[in-house]
Amino acid sequence: MSDPRLEKLAQWRQKVLEGGGADRIERQHAKGKLTARERVTALLDAGTFNELEPFVTLREDELDANPSRYPGDGVVTGYGQIDGRTVYLYAQDFTVYGGTLAEMHAQKICRVMDLALRNGTPIIGLIDSGGARIQDGVRALHGYGEVFRRNAVSSGVVPQISVMLGPCAGGAAYSPALTDFIIMVEGTSFSFITGPNVIRAVTGEKIDSESLGGAKTHNTLSGVAHFDASSEVEALGLCRRLLSYLPSNNVENPPHVEPPDDPWRMDPALNDVVPLDDTTPYDMREVIERVVDLGTFMEVQAGWAQNAIVGFARLGGHVVGMVAQQPMVMAGVMDINSSDKICRFVRFCDCFNIPLVTFVDSPGFLPGVAQEHGGIIRHGAKALYAYIEATVPKISIITRKAYGGAYVVMSSKGLGTDINYAWPSAEIAVMGPSGAANILYHDEIESADDPAATHARLVKEYRETFANPYRAAEAGFLDDIIEPRQTRPKLIAALGALRDQFQTTPPKKHGNMPV
Repeated sequence: MSDPRLEKLAQWRQKVLEGGGADRIERQHAKGKLTARERVTALLDAGTFNELEPFVTLREDELDANPSRYPGDGVVTGYGQIDGRTVYLYAQDFTVYGGTLAEMHAQKICRVMDLALRNGTPIIGLIDSGGARIQDGVRALHGYGEVFRRNAVSSGVVPQISVMLGPCAGGAAYSPALTDFIIMVEGTSFSFITGPNVIRAVTGEKIDSESLGGAKTHNTLSGVAHFDASSEVEALGLCRRLLSYLPSNNVENPPHVEPPDDPWRMDPALNDVVPLDDTTPYDMREVIERVVDLGTFMEVQAGWAQNAIVGFARLGGHVVGMVAQQPMVMAGVMDINSSDKICRFVRFCDCFNIPLVTFVDSPGFLPGVAQEHGGIIRHGAKALYAYIEATVPKISIITRKAYGGAYVVMSSKGLGTDINYAWPSAEIAVMGPSGAANILYHDEIESADDPAATHARLVKEYRETFANPYRAAEAGFLDDIIEPRQTRPKLIAALGALRDQFQTTPPKKHGNMPV
């Protein structure tokens, strides 16, 4: 004879698994989207998911406004493992109330966020929601406030990743914005504060959801997102790969793996990467990929502010954060967006004990009225503040141009960087040789029989006399000038020597960063 209590449990379990019902699940699949539970299964190691609060539903006094009750209240929450490490997560279920957030829905999310913080594990949000549940009124808005508060409290303590797999509109967009990384899917995920209809009514501008807040927009124009994927499966795979570089919390070190190639490998091709003509660009991404453990570079925000490169890699099996200029884009000049990009990445690495390696090749900050009026001083100061504030090991390599403020900002010795290297091709000066010659030798050039030839001669003299790495090395601002092919073993040796360093800072609540 069967036990009726077990039969009742089985019935409730079945209700939980049904979500919003077969028809709504079919509509979800018809859009090319997975269900919340399918996403959890795809993200986690097989068989490791443990669900929490699956039977939570609406309060009794909400039934008039919501006559249907679904176990879970539109969100799946729990914990599992990725590569054998515990993570907490929530997955909004669009088949139930459109994944909208109400009081109990928010309570479930807050519960796993509290557990993640308490246990020092990452928190992952799989977002697919129509926003606040209108019927829930202020309770829904209060629920968002509770979630936002936990995002802020958890910041810098445990990694937070948002994977947008559907809509995320209105105030709901602020929770992902408070997390460390946002992954979006082309064609199916979008995020904005005010939608196309509201914008059309208020401003008269006509735009569709994808152009306003889709994956491409936020990965190339706004800088809100960090990765874009062509499918949900790819997005979930990016989440798994990203976590492989991150510690579970701020008191752990990042995961170490056995080096996939020789730690002391030298790449002779690096000696020929920087062209003799300083106006000819080269690909800094190639430099990074030749220096780090083969195949380990994972670029972050690859489509936005492309004059700067940031991302994770491994050197000798240890995780490092890579920061660089990209001479192929705007000659690697620094501007408002690249300053913000560098600042945010440097601060994340410092939060989670990830050493920083900076490759420098920048002619300076981008001149122009738009940049000045847009606050380039304030934005450039963010990058300065981030490098100064960071207490993780910091190493810089000047590959070519390091002029003016860009030299100082990009992890110079004056900011407290531990080891500063330069290649023989480095040019370090207050400004570029051409501009410097125009100022220093203006009268001589103007009065010359051949001003162009005189200018060229004086530029050459200035470069050889002042804008070379040996002057900086003589003054102690460089620790060594190295052959480019030596960069990998030099970095690995330096990181090994710096790994256990301890730095103290003056006691304070927090600084006042120029945001």
